[in-house]
Amino acid sequence: MTMTIETTAERRPAVETPLRRVLREFTRSKLAVLGLLALAIVILLAILAPAIAPQDPYDLMQLSIMDGRLAPGAGSMDGSMVFTLGTDSQGRDMLSAILYGLRISLLVGFLSAMAAAAVGSALGLIAAYVGGWIESIIMRIVDLQLSFPSILVALMILAFLGKGVTNVVLALVIVEWAAYARTARSGALIERRKEYIEAAECLAIPTWRILFRHLLPNCLPPLIVIATVQIARAITLEATLSFLGLGVPVTEPSLGLLIANGYEYMLSGEYWISFYPGVALLVMIVSINLVGDQLRDVLNPRSQA
Repeated sequence: MTMTIETTAERRPAVETPLRRVLREFTRSKLAVLGLLALAIVILLAILAPAIAPQDPYDLMQLSIMDGRLAPGAGSMDGSMVFTLGTDSQGRDMLSAILYGLRISLLVGFLSAMAAAAVGSALGLIAAYVGGWIESIIMRIVDLQLSFPSILVALMILAFLGKGVTNVVLALVIVEWAAYARTARSGALIERRKEYIEAAECLAIPTWRILFRHLLPNCLPPLIVIATVQIARAITLEATLSFLGLGVPVTEPSLGLLIANGYEYMLSGEYWISFYPGVALLVMIVSINLVGDQLRDVLNPRSQA
């Protein structure tokens, strides 16, 4: 008879890592998984736009004004191309314009959210850790910022700075950083009183290291949730600003501009110029929100108890 001896390590159950726990909890929601899949497809289409788009819709040499406002499925006058989603008033292929528009929308959304998260989180951590008059000044600015409608502040900034992707990102950072600052401060105030922070101070660890190596990692879960919501919000704001004529210039692809270009033709039955960019914008925003909602539930400390 062969006897097997089980060691303590073999009997010990495998410890679930935080990342594996998050993935397990996240995949419990079919809607969240569907949203993540849709978002991944949107990002992939945006990245591969130059390779898969039938034409560069912003290269004047590839446009044909004579093909303006062709219905979906129609072909060009010389028979060289079929426009699956039709064309707009300037002869641009709508499918190509949407693919390129996704690039600008995602770029503006991710850049503005990440920059606002960096600025707001840093200021929130400083306010909680330093306290005193510095905290009072930062939080009063936060309260003032949050008291104004975001779209109004962004409109005022762009009216002063002018159009452009860089200016749109800057305007969105200015209107979004306050939410991160308030959330980071709330989490840091709780962590500030814990023993590991006192131990780090006793060891004379530099302040910046305490802030970003000790406090920040323990405040990340709610900041990640806010970032996903703010990405969708930034994309919506960019589309709104472009629709109003104060976002990206007409020489740049934008879903908001595409919707605005077709707005005046909708009553004449040429719906596709605004409809298809609107659907693309809706799918992108809904998929980001589905992912953000599930992350909020997964990263909620009460669900980890």
